[in-house]
Amino acid sequence: MSLHGKRKEIYKYEAPWTVYAMNWSVRPDKRFRLALGSFVEEYNNKVQLVGLDEESSEFICRNTFDHPYPTTKLMWIPDTKGVYPDLLATSGDYLRVWRVGETETRLECLLNNNKNSDFCAPLTSFDWNEVDPYLLGTSSIDTTCTIWGLETGQVLGRVNLVSGHVKTQLIAHDKEVYDIAFSRAGGGRDMFASVGADGSVRMFDLRHLEHSTIIYEDPQHHPLLRLCWNKQDPNYLATMAMDGMEVVILDVRVPCTPVARLNNHRACVNGIAWAPHSSCHICTAASCIRSTIFSAHHTL
Repeated sequence: MSLHGKRKEIYKYEAPWTVYAMNWSVRPDKRFRLALGSFVEEYNNKVQLVGLDEESSEFICRNTFDHPYPTTKLMWIPDTKGVYPDLLATSGDYLRVWRVGETETRLECLLNNNKNSDFCAPLTSFDWNEVDPYLLGTSSIDTTCTIWGLETGQVLGRVNLVSGHVKTQLIAHDKEVYDIAFSRAGGGRDMFASVGADGSVRMFDLRHLEHSTIIYEDPQHHPLLRLCWNKQDPNYLATMAMDGMEVVILDVRVPCTPVARLNNHRACVNGIAWAPHSSCHICTAASCIRSTIFSAHHTL
């Protein structure tokens, strides 16, 4: 980005607490906006919304709001055209959807699928469907995945109220489910995959939930913590095991046989992300304070 003929390569922002979750906003009218979730070992946690002040070339805090427990994940609505309400979702004890305004952020709806008990199984992660932003999927330690549908209700003042309901809930794994992600295959609305403590990657189709496909099982049955779909080619996805130093690349057309195992870390991998513009590049991060960008031309 060029500002007054000068180009700054690094923009820095220091949060007042340890940052655990982070996500970019993709709205075209909200450039360079981030949401940050705190990790404080107590009930009261925070979420900050920060943005780039293009005059000073510094990130500044636009808004801070309270959040029960640390956010296990947070995501802005995948709205690249700016046609949906400006929403932010967070997971923790429940899935919460927040409406972001110019001066304040308010809780729009709290999504709880266990209304008959005071107990709630914590949510480990969630994903927001890019093709249909009124669909979200959550994963939980109670072995289930839940697909939620958002809906815009009656107008209160000048604002459409947003609510949510359970579209379907399924027992996805034999043990805790640690991550869920929608696939862009088949139109990008109905396919999703999950990983969990049973060491498997499983793929589901919302149109045929009586069946699922096991894409991969860890040979030592180590828990799988994260999965990430290739942004350009929905045949490929990546996953990683707990305390593992490698990233496994899978092809859904050849289940249970990895097409590549990427080894370039000296400590356990804790993050993976495919490049948004290339089907052949993936970035991995590990506890050894090293991130690696792999080129997969020779494997994909």
